[in-house]
Amino acid sequence: MTVAALDVIELDQKAHLIRELDGHVMKCVRDQNGNHVIQKCIESVPAEKNNFIFSAFCGEVATLSMHPYGCRVIQRVLEHCAYELQCEFIVDEILESVFILAQDQYGNYVTQHVLERGKPHERCQIISKLSGHVVLLSHHKFGSNVVEKCFEYGGATEREIIIQEILGQNEGNDNLLKYTYGKHIVARCEQQYGEGNAFQFR
Repeated sequence: MTVAALDVIELDQKAHLIRELDGHVMKCVRDQNGNHVIQKCIESVPAEKNNFIFSAFCGEVATLSMHPYGCRVIQRVLEHCAYELQCEFIVDEILESVFILAQDQYGNYVTQHVLERGKPHERCQIISKLSGHVVLLSHHKFGSNVVEKCFEYGGATEREIIIQEILGQNEGNDNLLKYTYGKHIVARCEQQYGEGNAFQFR
């Protein structure tokens, strides 16, 4: 099967053609070329007609999110099936492993994707689950990107949680400035509240 074929045939033909992938979904997702086919199936065929694809992901979402090709497939699912009942478990499984994913070189992109495109309560859950680890993640190459997205897409309450956690360090509030990735978090806070405001990071 080629990706190009899915661009030119009718929907019923697409649904019939992709059934050949049943039983081979996970193998394709992990393949350099096969993952593009799965992505195209998700993009061009309605969720109710490729249910077997999503069923193959059940219990494997965190693992796929930390895979160089799997993370791309999971992001396509988040983009195209956000309101489909059969896809709800995808976000649930991401939330279950969000602390690990936030620190992973591929999983952090999936986490950021939920923060950018997810529902408000999903963003809130991510920030809640990462609460207590904000400074640790801010020191981390990949985790710091997730903290920035939490700050950017979280509501006022979530931002306050992040800021208070940063300010709550007992050994001086400037410790984030000693880390390359932490500096980005401080810059984001200052951008939001302005230098010299009530939140002093320097």
